[in-house]
Amino acid sequence: MAQINITLNQDEILQLLSQNSNEAFKTLFQESLNSVLKAESSEQLNAEPYERSEKRTDSRNGSRARTLNTRIGTIVLSVPRHRNQPFKTMIFENYSRSEAALVSTMTEMVVNGVSTRKVSKVVETLCGTSFSKSTVSELCKDLDVEVNKFRKRPLTEDYPFLYVDATYFKTRENHRTISKALFVALAINHRGKYEIIGFDTFEKESKDTWFLFLDSLKKRGLKGIQLVTSDSHEGIIYGLSRVFPEVPWQRCQFHFIKNILDKTPKKYQEGLRSELHAMFNSPDLKTAIKKRDAIIEDYCGIAPGAMECLDKGFNDSVTVMAIPESLRRIMRTSNHIERLNKELKRRSNVIGVFPNEASILRLMGAVLIELNEKYETRVSPLFYHPVIREMEENHERLAKIAQEQQLALIA
Repeated sequence: MAQINITLNQDEILQLLSQNSNEAFKTLFQESLNSVLKAESSEQLNAEPYERSEKRTDSRNGSRARTLNTRIGTIVLSVPRHRNQPFKTMIFENYSRSEAALVSTMTEMVVNGVSTRKVSKVVETLCGTSFSKSTVSELCKDLDVEVNKFRKRPLTEDYPFLYVDATYFKTRENHRTISKALFVALAINHRGKYEIIGFDTFEKESKDTWFLFLDSLKKRGLKGIQLVTSDSHEGIIYGLSRVFPEVPWQRCQFHFIKNILDKTPKKYQEGLRSELHAMFNSPDLKTAIKKRDAIIEDYCGIAPGAMECLDKGFNDSVTVMAIPESLRRIMRTSNHIERLNKELKRRSNVIGVFPNEASILRLMGAVLIELNEKYETRVSPLFYHPVIREMEENHERLAKIAQEQQLALIA
């Protein structure tokens, strides 16, 4: 390694002493790195400037200015040029590694819920340079490969239980702010583990978009479904009837109760809510039907619209009565995927409006990958082999329910 000499004259020293400490360190650091560059140049040429030597391998050809962002600010370096062979320096190689680490950290901060504005401010404080909100989002493009690989992976296992839902995010498109729907599919595999098996963005929820989403899951290998739980969006019901007609559907009881109460006078809502919960907690279908009939008889005069809603949607809301009692609680509502959506919203709140649709998939996809890794460590104690075998024994009953639901849709 060539010897490095840093030379400052009296005026330069006095000027340093008059500067604040940060500027003084920045000047010293700049002079030090420029001295390193000169030393590296001499070592590669085997000759000092203007030195005549038989060992000389090339000639100097001036220099060029290049900025370097550091923790104490942006400095300007004078990078030597060689006439025949390009000049090489470890400074910028190390800088590239540091820059890659910085981008990785910035990406991780955004994915974990730190606003892009705050990320930019932190980076400016540490590195003396600023990154705009859009620039931070652009840097996150490195996530695309990982997210797409996860989103399009083949589904090779059986998934007895499936939840589907959509949530909306604001994004910019054609110079205006609009909402885009993110469809998500959460499943429980035959080993009893929750797994995020699919997600995609669409303009809105409709029969066509839900068909496309569910069909994409099937094409990737989704099989072995014994029950699907969701809210009663007509697009979901249509898509399931087209893509998985043999699978029974469980209407989310939480959403169903809300639909009924929305049609009930306020002063009767709490009492009706209590009775509906008691109905859904019945030990068997026969008991649940008796409680339903009693509720309709009691409330038909004061909440006719609510009772019509209850009567019409009852059968789809008690599909879980056909599965083991130990599994009903986790499959009778879509609460699991609702909690997942709330976490997506919490992470996206710091972003506000996404710069484009691709950034929704990129950043929310990264969050879903993170959540899926957490699911890998959680196994429900309910999912032992005897319970799975009991599910298989109920296959004929579930198939009959699916057939009845298909006939009801046709009617």
